[in-house]
Amino acid sequence: MQPELEAGAVVFSTSYPVARADLQRYADASGDHNPIHLDEAAAKAAGLPDVIAHGMYTMGLVSRAILEWLAAAGVDARMTEFSARFAKPVVVPAGGTAVEIEGKVRRVEGDTVEIAVTATSAGERVLAPARATLVVR
Repeated sequence: MQPELEAGAVVFSTSYPVARADLQRYADASGDHNPIHLDEAAAKAAGLPDVIAHGMYTMGLVSRAILEWLAAAGVDARMTEFSARFAKPVVVPAGGTAVEIEGKVRRVEGDTVEIAVTATSAGERVLAPARATLVVR
């Protein structure tokens, strides 16, 4: 049984820890070894406050949150679109950080559901706007 999906409803809220070791694994998998993601001195030399997460890593966390919600809620749907604009970087100090993600139903039209996503880290929005379109089967 699928839950009712109504405009304005918050459908998930989750948080993922982000450690520098995660960025190293992502760099190895993606081939993106830009030192601003891996080396504190290089990040600071580039004018950043510390090492920052890869933008696509952050978007991957949002996709993960959506897919985990669908599975946990028993919603039989597929994501057909996902878009986001990078607003601020996810700064990852030596002790790590977290990315908090919330999804709210923006619009429902027939079997199509648009989810507005808020992603923050250290109190700052890191993606704005971010949206996913789902087709419920």
